[in-house]
This record gives sequence, C-alpha cells and structure tokens, in this order.
Amino acid sequence: MGETAFQGKNLAIAVDVWEQMLRGDVTIFFGLAGAMVPAGMRRVVVHLLKSKLIDCLVSTGANLFHDIHETLGKYHWQGHATANDEELKDEGIDRIYDVFAVEDEFQSADAYCYRFSKTLEKKPYTTREFLYLLGKQLSKGAKEDGILTAAYKTNIPVYCPAIGDSSIGIGLAMNPKEDNFLFDVIGDVKETALIAARAKNTGVVYAGGGTPKNFIQQTEVTAGIMGENVSGHKYAVQITADAPHWGGLSGCTFEEAQSWGKIAKKAKMVTVHCDTTIALPIMVTALAKRMKGFKRKGANLKFPLYASKTKRGGKYTQRHK
Repeated sequence: MGETAFQGKNLAIAVDVWEQMLRGDVTIFFGLAGAMVPAGMRRVVVHLLKSKLIDCLVSTGANLFHDIHETLGKYHWQGHATANDEELKDEGIDRIYDVFAVEDEFQSADAYCYRFSKTLEKKPYTTREFLYLLGKQLSKGAKEDGILTAAYKTNIPVYCPAIGDSSIGIGLAMNPKEDNFLFDVIGDVKETALIAARAKNTGVVYAGGGTPKNFIQQTEVTAGIMGENVSGHKYAVQITADAPHWGGLSGCTFEEAQSWGKIAKKAKMVTVHCDTTIALPIMVTALAKRMKGFKRKGANLKFPLYASKTKRGGKYTQRHK
C-alpha cells in the first residue's frame, strides 16, 4: 500500500513508523479509545500485549468493561444500526451502533466489579494497581485471555484515567456513600510521566482519540513540570476519524501537539484518517508478518517508579490543552 496514495499510503507509513519503534530502543504507549471491544478488536489488542508490540496501555473504561464482560463468558452480538431502540429497551437489549448486548449481563459484570473491589484493602489504588489485580483475579477462571488477563500475564501496565466514566465506575458506585472506593488518579499521572522520563525514547500509537490520547500526550508535559529531562515523544502514529478544525483533542494534529512540547521536534509521525476497526487489524497483521521471528523484550517496567533526585533547572511553561 506504500505505493498508493491518500490514506492507503498513510496506513503503510504508519506500519513503517511502528516497526521502527519496535526495532529501536523505544517505550511504546498505546491509546485505545471508544468501544473497540464490542466492535471485535479485543483479540487484536490481546495480540499487541502478548507479542509485546506495546509497553503501556491507556484505555477508556468502556473497552475494559466490555473486556471483563467477555472474560466472564458473555458476548456481544451482531445487530443492526437501524433497529427500533424503544423495542430494544423493552427487551433489555443495549445497542452500540450495530452491536447488541444484554443489559442483565452488563449488570452482572457491574456487580462483579463491585464484589471484587470489596476484596481489596481499603486504601486508594492507582488504576494500574486496580486493573492489575483485577486481571489477576479474572485469569483464574478465564477460558481465553482478554485484555486485562493478557496484561497481567505479560506485566504490561494498563491505565484508565476516566474509569468512573464507564460501567466499571457504575459497578463501584454500588458501594455505600460513606464507603466509596478510591482511585489515586494523580498517582496515574505521575507514574506515566515517569515511564516517559525513564525511557531512552518514547513513541505513541493512538487507536482513536479522547481521554487516552491526551493522557499519553501529557506525560511529556507532566514529566517536565516534575523536573525531569524530556523532549517530547519521538515517534507518533494515530488513527482518527475526527478532524482538527473542530478544535477537539481527538482530531488534533501532531504538529499542533509539538507546540505544547508533547511531540518532539523532528519526530517521525503520521496520521491515518480511517475507522479504527478497518485500520488497526490491517496494521497489526502487517506487523505480525514483518516481525515474525523477532522477539521483542519490551520495556519490562518495574513499579514503583521514583522521581529523579537531581532536577533540571529552569521553569517549564508548557501546559495541558
């Protein structure tokens, strides 16, 4: 496809850039937006984890909840985007564009998250800690690996900065008001910044935009404010169906991100304007063929991470968009 044009060519360039990350000394952040698991992308992401094609996953809560749902033995079903939604409501069917799911089964997964939270020590958890322990618990009865179980087994950290904006949050809301489960989201911010700061080089791959994209983008800015030496992500790939002229983060260009210090000067970067459900499987299949026989060690991140004892001087003025 590299000899075509338009988005076909960009797709080929994206695979090239991702391959360069894999063959170099690069820590790779992967941002997974939207509801890609109901759309059939679960096994694609599992392959990324098991093959160590990424080193850190940042996801929406929706993807992780739907992953939990399937790990518990439930399904998403082929549906129709033009179905009668009032009738679906009466039948207890939830619709995600052209995908159906059973509401009672979702509520069962909500309750599972709640019961799991009650087994944990009463203290604030980073989302990485919580999701690691959840992946460990799920792996005990999983018939096949999902995202959280694969991440647990490969020791790849998973962050969910907007975990309350999902059915995981809905499930945890079952706690009595005076006994809310607490997440240390600032701990997430600091940890991901230190992952970036400790890496020789960093690269980003975004499947969609939203919160995962900005949370990864801001690692360089946060690390700078924390006094770490950073210069922006050196490799950047994004798949987006959005456009920059609306002013939102999902469609924002990497060039714009350079003005914030999020992306390095002279970074290798490419944007693929495409539906993620089309582009991501093609890219991952191409990488699987290109990287056949190549065993990547990955970043093998160890926690906890600590800030540098020696801070750089000067005032860091870049700010979060």
